[in-house]
Amino acid sequence: MNLLNIEGGIHNMFNLRNRSFLTLLDFTPKEMGYLLDLSADLKTAKYTGTEQQKLAKKNIALIFEKSSTRTRCAFEVAAHDEGAQVTYLGPTGTQMGKKETAKDTARVLGGMFDGIEYRGFSQRTVETLAKYSGVPVWNGLTDEDHPTQVLADFLTAKECLKKPYNEMNFTYMGDGRNNVANALMIGASIMGMTFHLVCPKELDPAQDLLDKCEAIAKKTGAKIMVTDDIDKGVLGSDVIYTDVWVSMGEPDDIWKKRIDLLQPYRVTKDVMAKTKNPNAIFEHCLPSFHNAETKVGHEIYEKYGLKEMEVSDEVFESDQSVVFQEAENRMHTIKAVMVATLGD
Repeated sequence: MNLLNIEGGIHNMFNLRNRSFLTLLDFTPKEMGYLLDLSADLKTAKYTGTEQQKLAKKNIALIFEKSSTRTRCAFEVAAHDEGAQVTYLGPTGTQMGKKETAKDTARVLGGMFDGIEYRGFSQRTVETLAKYSGVPVWNGLTDEDHPTQVLADFLTAKECLKKPYNEMNFTYMGDGRNNVANALMIGASIMGMTFHLVCPKELDPAQDLLDKCEAIAKKTGAKIMVTDDIDKGVLGSDVIYTDVWVSMGEPDDIWKKRIDLLQPYRVTKDVMAKTKNPNAIFEHCLPSFHNAETKVGHEIYEKYGLKEMEVSDEVFESDQSVVFQEAENRMHTIKAVMVATLGD
């Protein structure tokens, strides 16, 4: 089904027009499936040169309290492809939180822009922007959630595995309570997937979120397992996914503790082999500390003697790794979110 050829009724059917995209918990399986299908259609249109601009004359504000490569570029290119104009507001680009509340900023920007993207710290901030701006607001990342990333992760898995989402076995290894792990567990439960969260017990997901996901899973047929047993957790996996162990700026004592906890959970060739699935793929939201060739990578090596952290360079550069296809898909899925919620 080519969703691009269907008149505006498809949007009304799923009621996504003028809605914000703050967390996948706000979306039904059909709505999330629609966004993924639309992403694939928009990707095809871009590659074939048949794209139609659905955001012409729209003005979009991009608020970045945290710096970014993929999220910023994805939003900017997607917006330009669809005919929109963007204004980038970097970490020092607004008075929000300093001289002006998020509520006041929302009302100011809502009077000037048709849509707002926010990438920053608090989920409460993006919720406030959505509540008071009067325009669609999109979550580019918070400390608790990363919903646009999950759409790209799932689209990439579908492209590579060639199977329905409800037949996929998706495994995340590492910090079981960070924003990416949270968002993946939510998305997998909505799409009826088998989802394994493989992490040390000290980093198990928050119980309230796990309860919400398990309640969704009962309706969709998803299966969720949280385990610290690597062999058990990765067996049969179609996707092995990991993320950085510590966010930049966290104190040294957090780094040391987190590294000690998570070193056994590094994704290596041995881990990939333990899936017993020769077609298993490796995903990562990036950036990745798979070598010591960056400034931060070198600092990690100097402090902790590690040339690799969450994933070995051997896996990262292997044929099983689809991380750059996944990175490109950030653009197509973000475009779908903007078109579905703001497009004409």
